[in-house]
Amino acid sequence: MTILIHNATLVNEGVSRKGSLLIQDDHIAAIVHDGTPLPEADEVVEAEGLLLIPGVIDDHVHFRDPGLTHKADIESESRAAAAGGVTTVMDMPNVVPQTTTNALLKERLEMGRQKSCINYLCYLGATNTNIDEIKAMDTHEVPGVKLFMGSSTGNMLVDKEEALLKLFAESPTLIMTHCEDTKRIVERMNEAKERWGEDPAVEHHPWIRDDEACYQSTALAVRMAQQTGARLHVAHLTTAREAELMKEVSVPATEGGVPQITPEICVAHLVFSDEDYKTLGTRIKCNPAVKGMADRDALRRALSELPFCVVATDHAPHLLSEKQGGAVKAVSGMPMVQFSLIAMLGLADEGVVSREKVVELMCHNPARLFGLNDRGFLREGMKADLALVKHEDWVIEQKDILSKCGWSPLEGRTMHYKVVSTYCNGKKI
Repeated sequence: MTILIHNATLVNEGVSRKGSLLIQDDHIAAIVHDGTPLPEADEVVEAEGLLLIPGVIDDHVHFRDPGLTHKADIESESRAAAAGGVTTVMDMPNVVPQTTTNALLKERLEMGRQKSCINYLCYLGATNTNIDEIKAMDTHEVPGVKLFMGSSTGNMLVDKEEALLKLFAESPTLIMTHCEDTKRIVERMNEAKERWGEDPAVEHHPWIRDDEACYQSTALAVRMAQQTGARLHVAHLTTAREAELMKEVSVPATEGGVPQITPEICVAHLVFSDEDYKTLGTRIKCNPAVKGMADRDALRRALSELPFCVVATDHAPHLLSEKQGGAVKAVSGMPMVQFSLIAMLGLADEGVVSREKVVELMCHNPARLFGLNDRGFLREGMKADLALVKHEDWVIEQKDILSKCGWSPLEGRTMHYKVVSTYCNGKKI
């Protein structure tokens, strides 16, 4: 089966250029520009006026399967992802039961193969005691180890220094860290309760989980990586101080190589600031917290200043009934995967980054950092993971939302781009 996507604007490797792309079975068979004779195809898709980009690779999602499927599952969330131009996801281990053994990891991967309509990967979770499982993992099957170095959901906190050092020294693969300092958060929460009551309003969430809590933990992870030589990927930067630290340490050791230490920034922390708690409340409550405008703007600048940065979602669906309350009672996390690409393209229209940079951050860089050597680019011979996108104003309504939880913090917003179609391994989804 061959499909010719005709006369699109191909956005790839820093260039936007009119051309056509031929899909043959599951791969890109040809890319033609500038009046070159077109290959024959079984199907022709006219794409005049559309952007054609590589499928988005989201290195940070929570699809909640197994054990938490009342609010999300692999089938529903992979469908939402595909609707947003995402063709590869990397799922987190804090489900029920937690994915902290290779036997459970194998079950998760098989579940993904059966239920996901896009490429599905899953991290192995770290605990204080499972270093032997981590050392025995098949590094070709797994994007990395997920390490919660700070207070979060899922009861997977690794807080013993001996266990941390052993993990950093002996992990056979990349370690992705959630960095927040638990001791500081507990102290700030106790103070917040004394000042504002047992369930402080959500506006106090970024005061409780403040920039110091994030920076202390991230700096510790960086020091441990430098001390041991571990490959470190710091999830969801939220502060200007962390961005400055990453500028110092996220440099490649060799020409064209991948740095030992790399950062991820999530869409929510680029789109929202603490001013949005007034209107969106707990819908934007997440860990680490959405912080002030100065931090948001520093993260936006970091997109261009950090050459190996990845933009992801930390897609974390909950029912709205679970989001009731304040900084204590409302659960943390929000669904973002369906609208992440178009939100970032909207930031490109605002001049925050270029469209080409968006593709680098969401497609090229995650492919490079996680060794996905046959995806993430528009190149002949690579897998045909693609998204066709139209520049069009539209308002997100509840009926448009495919995540099982049925809501989005972007609901009601006017978006300026729409994903027209997504191809994964050459198949239109």
